This record gives sequence, structure tokens and C-alpha cells, in this order.
Amino acid sequence: MFDILMYLFETYVQSDVELLLDREELTEELSRAGFRADEIGKALVWIEKLAALQEAGDQPYLYANPVKTVRVYTEAEMLRLDTTCRGFLLFLEQVKVLSGETREMVIDRVMELDGEPLSLDDLKWVVLMVLFNAPGNETAYRQMEDLVFEEPDGLIH
Repeated sequence: MFDILMYLFETYVQSDVELLLDREELTEELSRAGFRADEIGKALVWIEKLAALQEAGDQPYLYANPVKTVRVYTEAEMLRLDTTCRGFLLFLEQVKVLSGETREMVIDRVMELDGEPLSLDDLKWVVLMVLFNAPGNETAYRQMEDLVFEEPDGLIH
């Protein structure tokens, strides 16, 4: 399923090609690209749920009083997000790429992915997808793009 999400993100978002709005047409295109029907269905539901998080009436992660808090991960979340991934999410919050709301959206979308624990690179792509779909996060999206696509020179301290 993650491969389908990556394909869609790279094909439609990164290339400025207009996203097909018709689910049936999109399903056919993904089938022609070699993806299995059951995985296509799961990926489209994942995207629909991400879009639903943006609806004005349904913002389950909206904080009325954004104070400094520490995120305590559930056992299931720790199985999907190893220490490196959790540390990266904390780093993104500290440098203001993620807010508490967008962090929770990222975790929500990670937990809906099938498969093994997420690699750090896969997590970065999920963060990009969430930020791209979260209105008002254009600057954070650009910062995250820099973190994903820039090749560091030398040692990072």
C-alpha cells in the first residue's frame, strides 16, 4: 500500500499533474501501473481518511490550549515507530515543522499503513503527505521537502 501512496504522491503532487478525481479512473490507472486491486482500495481509503482530517467540522487533533507537552506513545505506536522515528517526530516539533495537530495526523496515518515498522525514510514521506494536505502548512511543507531531498555535506553534529 505504501508503494501506491508514494506513486500517487510523486506522480500527481511532485509533477504538478492534476489528480484524477474519479476513483474508478484512478483505480484503473493504478491497475495499469501494476498495483493489486486490494492494495489500491486500501491506499485510496488511506488518502480519503487523510482528506477527512482536513474537513472544517472534523478536526480531532485541534488543541484549544497549545502548551508544551510530551507525547506518550502507545505500545502499538512504538511497534510501528521505532526510537529513531519517534525522535525524528520530536525533532520536527522542536524546529516547528510539525505542530501537535500535524504530529497526531502523521501518527494517525502511520498507524493505518500495513506492514512492518516504518523506516525513517518512509516516515519522512508520510510527513510530507500530511503537510501537503494540511492547509496553512506550506512553509512547514517546504522545510520538510528540504529535509527529505537535501544531501548533507560532512558530519551532522
